[in-house]
Amino acid sequence: MTHHPFRAPAAAVVLLATTASVLMAHQPAQAAAERTRLGSASDVSRSAWNGPAFTMNGAGGIVTASMTRAIDEIRGGTGSLDVVVLAGSAPTSGSRTPECDTITGLTGVNSCTTWTLTTASDGNNSQMNTDVRNAEFVYFAGGDQCRYTAWKGTALEASVEAVAAKGGGSGGGSAGHHINSPIVYDACNGSVTSAEALANPYDRYVSFTTGMFTWANYGAVINDSHFVTRDRMGRTMSFLARAVKDGLAPGGSAWGVGVEEGGGSLFLDRNGMATQYGRDAYVVLADHQPEQAVDRKQLTYSSFKIWRLTPGSTFDFKNRPTCGYYLRSVTNGVTDANPYNGTPLTDCGSQGGGGSTVAESEPNDTRDTADDATALASPGTLTGSMKSTSDRDYFKVSVAAGQTVSMNCAVPTAYDADAYWLDANGSTLTRSVNDGAGTDESLSFTRTATGTGAYYLDVEAYSGSGTATYACTLTRS
Repeated sequence: MTHHPFRAPAAAVVLLATTASVLMAHQPAQAAAERTRLGSASDVSRSAWNGPAFTMNGAGGIVTASMTRAIDEIRGGTGSLDVVVLAGSAPTSGSRTPECDTITGLTGVNSCTTWTLTTASDGNNSQMNTDVRNAEFVYFAGGDQCRYTAWKGTALEASVEAVAAKGGGSGGGSAGHHINSPIVYDACNGSVTSAEALANPYDRYVSFTTGMFTWANYGAVINDSHFVTRDRMGRTMSFLARAVKDGLAPGGSAWGVGVEEGGGSLFLDRNGMATQYGRDAYVVLADHQPEQAVDRKQLTYSSFKIWRLTPGSTFDFKNRPTCGYYLRSVTNGVTDANPYNGTPLTDCGSQGGGGSTVAESEPNDTRDTADDATALASPGTLTGSMKSTSDRDYFKVSVAAGQTVSMNCAVPTAYDADAYWLDANGSTLTRSVNDGAGTDESLSFTRTATGTGAYYLDVEAYSGSGTATYACTLTRS
C-alpha cells in the first residue's frame, strides 16, 4: 500500500497558479481539480522527440539523477521540454508543488505544471488533458494508487499514452511507481503486508487493476515500492503467484519490480534497457503455476528467480535474461531465509533457465542451509567435497507430479560417501550406501502425489575426507 499523507516539501519558487474550479466553474464535477504552473507560461513546440523514457521510483519524491537522464534522452540533449505532475491529493504541509520545485531546477525544463485531481471525473478535465498532451513527461506523485486507477477509461489515460507515443515519457514514485506497471496492485481495499499476502494470496486486501498503462518492453510486470525497508518481497511473491494463477500475465510468467526507497529509481530507456540509480531494486520472476495458491490457504511456490540490481547495474527488459538470478521459494506461507540476498547462478542451461551445475557453498550441512538446486537443468550436476569425516552436504531439489528423478554420484577415491533422498520434513525416502572409498552411489525417486514437492539430496561422509570433488548427475524423466 502506498497511502502517504505527505509529499516531501521543497524550496519555494515564484509560480504562476490558476485553478480549474475558476477556469471551469460551469462544470461542478471538476471543481476539485487544482492547477499550478511553474516556469514558462508557454509550451514548447517541436516536431520530434527521442523517447520514450520512464522512471520508476521507490518513494514519492523526484530522484534527480534518473529524472535528468529521462529529460536528456527525451530532448536528445538539446532544447527544453514541459512536464506535468499528477497528484491524487494535495500536500498537507510545505510547498504545494514539491515535485515541480525540484524539476524546474533541472537543465532542459521549460515548465512544470502540477495538477491535483481528487475525483475520478477529474480525469476528463479538458484543461488538464490539454496540459498533459502538450507535455513531454508525466510524473505521478506518491499518495494512493487506488485514486490513480480510478482514472482508467477517462481521457487522461489516453492523454498519458499519447505522451509516450510521441517520444516523451512517464514515471512516478511510490503510488506513482505502482500505476506505471501493466498489472497494478491497487490497494483499493486497504494495504497488505507480506505476512498477510503469504498467509492468503486471496486476502481481500490483495486486489489488482489491469489494462491501464502497458509501456513498451515492460509487459507482465507488477511494480512495488519501499521494497526492502517495508519488507515487501513476500507480498510481491504472492502477487506474482496470483498473476500466474489467475491469468493476469500473458505467457504464463509474471515479473515483479520492487524498488527501494531513499533515492532508488529504475530508469527505462526506449530500447527496454533499465539502469538502476540510488538504491537497490529487485526483479522477481514467477514462471510456473504455484504449488498452492488458493483462498484462505498459505502460499507455496518453488523457485522464484530474483535479480538484485545495485546502483549502476542494468537489466534488459526487451531481451530478458535467463541467467544471473538467485532462487528463493515460499513453503506454507514462509519464505526461504534471506530473500534480499543470494549468490547468482552464472552457469545456466536452456531448460527452464536452470543451471547445468550447482556447486556446494558451505555451510550447507542442514536442510535449512541447503544449496538451492530447484532450477537445475536436466541433466544437471551437483558437486562438492567431503571436507571432514563428519561432513554432510544438502541440496534442495523440486520434483513435479509423476516425475522420476535419477541420481548417479561419482565419488573420488579419497573417501567413502553415501547418498540419501529426503522429503521436506527430513525423512529418508530412499538411499544408496555402497561400501568402499571411491565407490559410486545411485538412487531414484518418483513423485506420485499431485503438484510439485521439495526434496533434499543429502551426501554424507562415511569414512575419509578430502578436497577431491564428487559429482552427482541428476536426470528427470
